[in-house]
Amino acid sequence: MCALCRDVGRTWARPGAACGSTWCDFGRDGERVLSQRGRMKQALGYIALLVREYDEAIAYYTGVLGFELIEDTPLGGDKRWVLVAPRGSSECRLLLAQAKNEKERAAIGNQAGGRVFLFLHTDDFWRDYEALRARGVTFAEAPREEAYGTVAVFTDLYGNRWDLLQLEKSR
Repeated sequence: MCALCRDVGRTWARPGAACGSTWCDFGRDGERVLSQRGRMKQALGYIALLVREYDEAIAYYTGVLGFELIEDTPLGGDKRWVLVAPRGSSECRLLLAQAKNEKERAAIGNQAGGRVFLFLHTDDFWRDYEALRARGVTFAEAPREEAYGTVAVFTDLYGNRWDLLQLEKSR
């Protein structure tokens, strides 16, 4: 048992713990053990995106941006749990949240105060850039090369600013 555990009166043991304690992150000498033991795995699951109306938003994100409708579950009344995501992605999803009051309606399209809010990563910038343009997506600027990759800003049907981004291979 390490001195820190001893000082707070921990007495039970877990096999494999550096000091024999069940929840100690310190080694026998009191130095923090840098291992994955005891750490939570975390990830962003959903980003709530305020929308005017569910079906309008679903039509845009699936039909124009080419996203997949992951889930559309009624929750009672006029509330629904609607998740969309780029096809084939398994990371973060957009939770389409229909604005329910005037304050939320005023924030539609401006959740980031006019800054780029969302980043759509791609493995082929020019393929997706041309496909989005062909489906009527409005790009706010011409594509450009940056140190981190190829990028262009577009706006969705509500005015939210997005980056279409192909990262450099080293990132």
